[in-house]
Amino acid sequence: MERYEIETFLALAEELHFTRTAERLLVSPGRVSQTIKKLERRIGGALFERSNRQVSLTPVGRQLHAELLPAYQQVQQAVANASAACRGLSGVLRVGFSASWCGDLIVQAAEGFHARHPQCTVEIQEVTFAAAFTALRGDGLDMLIKELPVDGPDVTAGPVLFSERRALVVPAFHQLAAQETISQEDLALLPLITPVGVSQSFLDAFYPRRTPGGRSVPRGPAAVAWQEMLSLVGAGKGGTAAAARAENYYGRPDVAYVPFDDAPLIDFAPMWLKGNESAELQAFVRVLLEFAPAR
Repeated sequence: MERYEIETFLALAEELHFTRTAERLLVSPGRVSQTIKKLERRIGGALFERSNRQVSLTPVGRQLHAELLPAYQQVQQAVANASAACRGLSGVLRVGFSASWCGDLIVQAAEGFHARHPQCTVEIQEVTFAAAFTALRGDGLDMLIKELPVDGPDVTAGPVLFSERRALVVPAFHQLAAQETISQEDLALLPLITPVGVSQSFLDAFYPRRTPGGRSVPRGPAAVAWQEMLSLVGAGKGGTAAAARAENYYGRPDVAYVPFDDAPLIDFAPMWLKGNESAELQAFVRVLLEFAPAR
């Protein structure tokens, strides 16, 4: 297929109107019709159903569109990346974080990144649980650095930057606070305080309904932000999940961080929307890997 055939087909599949497609491509409606007819002859079947009232994709047209669009976008992105590499990286890369140690890493990596690419600036923004992916999807951020898993199939995770030991944050007066470590079965001993607006996959990973042994884990109140969750823990309303490292950043006299001795580590990684892998973003990921602690 020629490039103009691909672009004409994709444009018509989106517009479903010959005149609008022609205006978009700066050609005549007759040229659009001729191109599509030529493409259909080559394929051997109709790609569009045409009537006086509407234009719609045939089943074959829908299949071609579903398979062709990602490949075309990938080619376009590759060309854009090559062009960016030739002219040098520039612009603003907006990077969000929810854990303070991720913010520290971004600051360090941003300095090294700017030294290599002085025309490119990294803007850093702290975001809360649900707001993180809202900002990513709403064009407020280009990248997030936070704990896995990702929130939905439209989000891509880059390489794991580092991993942290998992802990349970409990009231300072709770019996678990006196222990050096706990097991996942101890989750059944107090309600779990959960974040508001996170995905089910995130809840399953950090706030399970049952322990590995099948014991029920009671649910406590929900909170929007991390400091709110800590206040609820300190008031004795339950416990919550965290990285053990959080004690160094969010230590309080009314809570205790008790590491698990049998829970998987928490992996932290850069995340971005699929299709948004700009040359600037890819270059910053490489710098992040250089500055990340030993994995």
